[in-house]
Amino acid sequence: MKTLRNILQTSELRNKILFTLFVVIVYRLGVQIPAPGVSLDAIEALRAQAEETTGGIFGYLNMFSGGGLRQLSLFSLGVLPYITASIIIQILTVAIPKLEQWQSQGAVGQRKINQWTRYVAIVLAIVQATGIVFMIGRNPTAFFGVDVGLFPVWTFGRVVLAVTCMVVGTAVVMWLGELITQKGIGNGMSLIIMASVVSGMPELGIRIHAVRGWLWVAFAFVLLAGLVAGIVFVEQGQRRIPVNFAKRVVGRRQYGGNNTYIPLKVNQAGVIPVIFASSLLQLPSFIVNVLPTSNDATNPNWGDDIRNFIQNNLYQPDNLGYVVVFGALIVGFAYFYNAVAFDPARRADELRKSGGFIPGIRPGPQTERHLSKILNRITLPGAVFLAVVALIPSAALARLLSGGSGQGQAVGFSGVSILIAAGVSLETMKQINSQLMAKNYDGFLK
Repeated sequence: MKTLRNILQTSELRNKILFTLFVVIVYRLGVQIPAPGVSLDAIEALRAQAEETTGGIFGYLNMFSGGGLRQLSLFSLGVLPYITASIIIQILTVAIPKLEQWQSQGAVGQRKINQWTRYVAIVLAIVQATGIVFMIGRNPTAFFGVDVGLFPVWTFGRVVLAVTCMVVGTAVVMWLGELITQKGIGNGMSLIIMASVVSGMPELGIRIHAVRGWLWVAFAFVLLAGLVAGIVFVEQGQRRIPVNFAKRVVGRRQYGGNNTYIPLKVNQAGVIPVIFASSLLQLPSFIVNVLPTSNDATNPNWGDDIRNFIQNNLYQPDNLGYVVVFGALIVGFAYFYNAVAFDPARRADELRKSGGFIPGIRPGPQTERHLSKILNRITLPGAVFLAVVALIPSAALARLLSGGSGQGQAVGFSGVSILIAAGVSLETMKQINSQLMAKNYDGFLK
């Protein structure tokens, strides 16, 4: 309560938090507005059959859109196109010299990279919106799990209008995220993702109660508290590498001679590997959408077989294929992000030029190898922890809640939701702490 009182007494910080909350509310309102041409009766039918429309690719995409995909809203794509574009740009940075040059130019180069990320995100939004609209129009049962037509009149003009509105909505969401980053508190894109995944948690609690009763609701709450505590513990973990600086005498002044350390977090990437892996996981659903579809449900063709195989094995949390693919993507992106964010060769060169050295390690190549070895060793437990938290709770709860009723998919992506919510909350609290400390106030983390 003392910390909250300090926040309210600091006018600049208070205004930033209120502005952030206002933008999040605007985003949540946009999620509730259906795209033009969508049947409101069909939306109500989907809400009434919510327990049957929570699995597969629909359950995954609907979670990241904060429920917007269930009614094909203006913000139904959310920030997924932007996240996918960020992945593409970061991968291309290693291969394209121009992007690597921009990355080394500091703030100016970062603005150029962000601009191209937006361009790529718009292109991806067009592709993804077109794929979703055609998937819903051609085969709603494979997408929602129930036969419901969101488009009562299927014409070319209505399809173009719906796709255009969804793409414009994506651009608006990107703008809202940047507004939060510039004028609010925390990372805008991450907070929008957090608002989307957290918005579905009360509904999941209601479904747990409907299937198993209050005892399992209490169990889920205890599990949630334990996972959050574990996430915070790992997020705060550091490996501190000691660094000494040699003494230098310039004229009558002595410089250097002090000791410091390089802090390497156990999980330097935060929730970014989970978000990246989740975004990449949804691409196969759009690719298989172009395959031919059989009009006879009793006699599926090869396109239907491939589509059903991917739906049943890649988007069900208690399936071995989902566990292996999603876990491997999380671990891979954790190593990839750490390799981009922390370059041992560059850090070793900076230490050598500034007269710093790690005790017992020679400057230059030996320092680089030493930093690389430590980075690889601490990245593995952090990446495995992310994968375990993202996968085990989802699979366990999905299996427990199935109970022969088919409702186990209701909490299929709870592990991802908890990771994102806890990770983003922790990063936002750190920013609030830093601004409170600048005003000589104590923060949340003591």
